[in-house]
Amino acid sequence: MVETTKKRRWLKVLLIVLAVLAVLILVPVLFLNSYLEPKLSDKLKTAVAKGSDSLYTIDFSDAKLNVLQGRVVLYGIKLKPNVDVYRAKRENKEHVPNSLYELHVQRLIVSGVKVADLYFNKRLSISRITLDQPEIIASKYANKPDSGKKDNRTLYQKIEKTFKSVNVGELRLSNIRLKNINYTGPKPSRSELKDMDILGSSLLIDSASQSDTTRFLFFKDVTTQLHNYTSRSADGLYTFKVKAVKLSTQSKKLTVDGLYLTPIDYPTFFKKSKSDRFDIHLENIVLHNFDYNGFQDNQSIDIKKMEIDKGSFGLYSNYNGKLQTTDRLVTFPNWAIREKMPMPVNIDTLDLKQMSFTYSQRNTPTMKFGHVKFNSINGRFLNLTNRKDLLKKNNICTADITSLFMGKGKFDLHFVFNLSDPDYSYAYKGHLAPMDMTIVTPVLMPLSMVKINRGRVTSFDFNVHSTQKVSKGTVSFLYKDLNVDVLRPDYTKKTLISALANTVILKHDNPDDGEKTLRLANVVYIRPKNFPFFKTVWHVLLNGIKNCAGVGPAQEKKLNAQQDTNDKKEQEKIIKKAVKEKEKEDKKFKEKVEEKKKGKA
Repeated sequence: MVETTKKRRWLKVLLIVLAVLAVLILVPVLFLNSYLEPKLSDKLKTAVAKGSDSLYTIDFSDAKLNVLQGRVVLYGIKLKPNVDVYRAKRENKEHVPNSLYELHVQRLIVSGVKVADLYFNKRLSISRITLDQPEIIASKYANKPDSGKKDNRTLYQKIEKTFKSVNVGELRLSNIRLKNINYTGPKPSRSELKDMDILGSSLLIDSASQSDTTRFLFFKDVTTQLHNYTSRSADGLYTFKVKAVKLSTQSKKLTVDGLYLTPIDYPTFFKKSKSDRFDIHLENIVLHNFDYNGFQDNQSIDIKKMEIDKGSFGLYSNYNGKLQTTDRLVTFPNWAIREKMPMPVNIDTLDLKQMSFTYSQRNTPTMKFGHVKFNSINGRFLNLTNRKDLLKKNNICTADITSLFMGKGKFDLHFVFNLSDPDYSYAYKGHLAPMDMTIVTPVLMPLSMVKINRGRVTSFDFNVHSTQKVSKGTVSFLYKDLNVDVLRPDYTKKTLISALANTVILKHDNPDDGEKTLRLANVVYIRPKNFPFFKTVWHVLLNGIKNCAGVGPAQEKKLNAQQDTNDKKEQEKIIKKAVKEKEKEDKKFKEKVEEKKKGKA
């Protein structure tokens, strides 16, 4: 009994001692909390004003400090720039930044502060800093830095008298709202980003890290994510959307998921605009070795490799557009890279994977659209640059592209662009594998009012060298059993003209049935100034195809004469005369072939 009483007494004494110790610890801690909270406010306000040379002021609605936990919570933070001070410094030619920033934060949490290490060793160590729903307003007032005197000391050199080192394990900003206001133009321009997150890891500021080039703003890695960005063009014709964007400064990798440029419906679009209509959808874009520091400091783009995986590009030609009278050299890729890029650009490699392209044009007589489609596009572009130092070493950009023409015929294409030639020279060659020619009927019927009844391409090859003015090259279009119908706008058959086309104008085979000699076209084409790049390429190839099919200027003249003749008897006379002329041409052709055979023998 006595022994039990002694145990209870010792337990009571122990509890009393522990309670006293707790009071002895908590009372000064609570005192420090209540004492330091207002001191913290004053110190922070003074530090911001002094550190920014009076450019910024800070205020907050409330502060909670827990010394025991090493935790600080600030509420209702407002960091504001002093524009009057900024303008005065600029007028006095003092060094000031191009932009000012305003920050509003609902709550800031600093946790895991090692108070003892800070007090005894002057080492600021923090586990995590969290900012909830920060709103940042960036106002740009100039495009070039001022020539005023600049403090070239590193950040560590500026703080070394206060801290020996600063270490933050993680900085997390969630649900950021970023507004940009540019005052450098005639009128302020505005843009806004929402739903953005930033995660910075392993911040270290000390004597060693001040010269560590692998760090970004002293962080080992900064990851930025943007979600569900949407904007509309000023004219309301397009909506731009991005599902997600992610950038890691450590891996130098920028990823874009779900990029869309969506126009309004084409009838409304063409009522409001005279321009062509674009529709772009890209599933995934990856930029490898993206030099973010160069982009931020010099407004330059330097990428080792860019990948675009799965997507579509649509182009509707505007049937209400005015006839262009200016030189359409601006549509040439090598002109765009050299002249149109607003900043230095260098993309070493661009890879396209599983893309599709559709060109749509409406024919006025039929009031219907023809759609040219290329599916399963895969390609590689090399040396996309406008940097003069790199062009001195290599001024050639190449593109190797494979696709399925109209989803059926394998089409290989190779482009070469000279990026420094004043004549904007370029070259292209390609090969189309065997395919059924009736595949292109849905395009020809609305655009050319021609229907292909039968025929098969055995191969289509071309090799063309061009400048901005002249294209020269060879075209080989080999085919069998070609037969067509010429149609009216309502798609009914023009019987006599179709007969003329099949019996006189077109050659049904290349090479001719039973012969081995091929008809090759040597094309010389002078570009009209108002022809854009792809239209020029198409007309060069079309001229070669028509020549290989036996349709030259003289034959086209015959067809046009027949179309303008309404008298059936007159039409029959033209056809009979044309048939006789064709028989004579065929006879001469066969005689030449026989002569060549005898010469070889």
